[in-house]
Amino acid sequence: MKEIGSRLTEPGKSPSPSQISAWIGRDAYEFWKRVTQLIERNYPETFSPDWLFGGKTHGWSLRYKKGKSFCTLIPEKNRFLIQIVFGAEEREKMEGIRDKLSERTQEAYDRAKTYHDGKWVLLTVDADDVIADLERLLAVKRKPRSKK
Repeated sequence: MKEIGSRLTEPGKSPSPSQISAWIGRDAYEFWKRVTQLIERNYPETFSPDWLFGGKTHGWSLRYKKGKSFCTLIPEKNRFLIQIVFGAEEREKMEGIRDKLSERTQEAYDRAKTYHDGKWVLLTVDADDVIADLERLLAVKRKPRSKK
């Protein structure tokens, strides 16, 4: 895959799991798999992940969406990011869980820009506390299915 900067930017075919792993690195790829498994476990048969190509600037990203955006995984060189957009009602719900989030996630949330369609939060996924935070953040977006 061709790259410009830190993103996968070759148009055409979406990246394979082995290309993602090689690009973001083994450690980041383990977190990538944990996030995708968390989504599959908490939201079974809810989403059909969709690779999007954002051109030479933004490159490839993996979007989870059903009706409205849920989250987007962004592979970058030696790391990966997740982007979650919180609408007005979701931002109100965030106040109820804010103190349960790690300091780093709280800072990322506070720093995030708010646009007409919501607050765009971008997190680097590289630690267990971020995974725990993601589970809470995603539950604000959509209630997980009850575990049987």
